Amino acid sequence: MSEFDPKELKVLSDILALVLEDQPGQSAAALDALRARARRNGQTGGALKNLFVAVAREPARAATTPKPRTRRSTASTAAAREAPAANEIQAARTRIAQLAADVNKMDLELRNASSRIDSLRQELQLTRQSRAELQQALQLAHRTTRPRNYLYVLVGLLGLTIGIACTMAVTLLDQRPVASDNLRYLR
Repeated sequence: MSEFDPKELKVLSDILALVLEDQPGQSAAALDALRARARRNGQTGGALKNLFVAVAREPARAATTPKPRTRRSTASTAAAREAPAANEIQAARTRIAQLAADVNKMDLELRNASSRIDSLRQELQLTRQSRAELQQALQLAHRTTRPRNYLYVLVGLLGLTIGIACTMAVTLLDQRPVASDNLRYLR
């Protein structure tokens, strides 16, 4: 049995996880992650096809029945033949367990990323709502300061008018009689 490259097995497990995924959003996210990983690892479509063909051939070869024993074989040679098969089975179980753990880890990471995205969306919505409330408060404050400014100008003009009127009244009341020129009347 030929050994598979661990990277190829990882890509294969990603593909299998994608095929078995029920939720379309998670499937799309897993497909995007798979594409990125394939680009990063330099995997091509042909390499994946060859991997599938190799995996398809290996179980068929392992499933074939061994040749019947001849009378010349001893128990030690039979055990020697079964030992590699048992090692291969154990290695396959170990790989399957590792692939399942990787799939579970990726699923957990995807769920964490999805929940983080949801929380960030909620935070963005709250920030937008807070911004809108602040803008309304600012506009209201701006509107309320305008009448005060007009009121200040009006009170200032009124005070100026009253001041001028008082000054004129004091001036008129404080006038001393001017001596008239009687020469005009004498002529």
